[in-house]
Amino acid sequence: MYDIKQVFDQVQYHRWFQIPLMLSMVVLLIIDHCSFASETPPNFQMIRNQKIWDQGAHNAFTDLVWFRDRFFCVFREGEGHVSQEANIRILSSPDGSDWEPSGLLSLEGYDLRDPKIDVHADGKTLMVLGGGAVRKGNEPASKHHSFVSLSTDGKEWSPIEWVAEEGQWLWRITWFKEIAYGIAYDVRPESRSQRKYGTTLLKSTDGKNYTIVVSDLYHESGPTEATLRFAPDGTCYCLQRRDGKESNTALLGVSQPPYTNWQWKDLGLYYGGPDFIQIPDGRWIAAGRIITDKVAKTVVCELNVAEGKLIPLVTLPSGGDNSYPGMVWHDGKLWISYYSSHEDKTNIYLAVLSSTQQ
Repeated sequence: MYDIKQVFDQVQYHRWFQIPLMLSMVVLLIIDHCSFASETPPNFQMIRNQKIWDQGAHNAFTDLVWFRDRFFCVFREGEGHVSQEANIRILSSPDGSDWEPSGLLSLEGYDLRDPKIDVHADGKTLMVLGGGAVRKGNEPASKHHSFVSLSTDGKEWSPIEWVAEEGQWLWRITWFKEIAYGIAYDVRPESRSQRKYGTTLLKSTDGKNYTIVVSDLYHESGPTEATLRFAPDGTCYCLQRRDGKESNTALLGVSQPPYTNWQWKDLGLYYGGPDFIQIPDGRWIAAGRIITDKVAKTVVCELNVAEGKLIPLVTLPSGGDNSYPGMVWHDGKLWISYYSSHEDKTNIYLAVLSSTQQ
């Protein structure tokens, strides 16, 4: 990088007729310096990290939403990363500091997994989406079905209802213009055993009944968990995890309405349990699991959708079994729920980040 001070010092030793030339150089160097600075990835700093739940034997797979002046955090409680039965717990908090139980979903004989929580298009209803697996002990699931449960207050929840097709895992939905879009991936036993997953793009107007938008959305190198987000102009972005043997690097998908044609970019690194949101200044910020030298961490990144790059910003306190974040922009800060086992067992945490760009 140029040293602007040195250039100014040189101006003092040149004849007067050279000063205009030197000042022009200074202006150009300042412009160059500013351009360089603008290319530097913007940073976030973590201002708070708090354990908000540790009462289950294994607490994991979180999501987060702001609804009616409260945070709601949802996650799974089980005996282990997989178990014969597991529940979905919902916590709530008015400030992100003091949390209390707000709901519990259970179904005999089912391992209820990986819940997501969102506000329905009606603006009046909370919706939990998850997956229910039937298994014997810790064996691979013999049956899997996605489910929803609804609540108008976050306390009383409707009975579990199955959605989409059995053997499809509708991992997360995103509402846009009163339509819920989501990507389901193939979890039939024969597909899981060979890691030959394929994905289907679905949509719904009520969150319960889904129709196919694209039946074979992506199938190379084991696509699994995916999050969709929409820009104000209607552009849809997909952050897609892959678990294939040929490649396990994440993908960025881009599509315009009606979302039947997609372009894909390889992001060049593995990203597990992916979530991302657009913050008010226009940047897309993602969170998920990155594995470096066989060590897994939950990492907050900037997602450059124009170039197809994940740029690490902040590594959250994490280790071992971890990740699956939920993200909310509230009160000028980024709030992230996640789970981690860096403190003896898997617990639920909440991190609060502020942007140095503000």
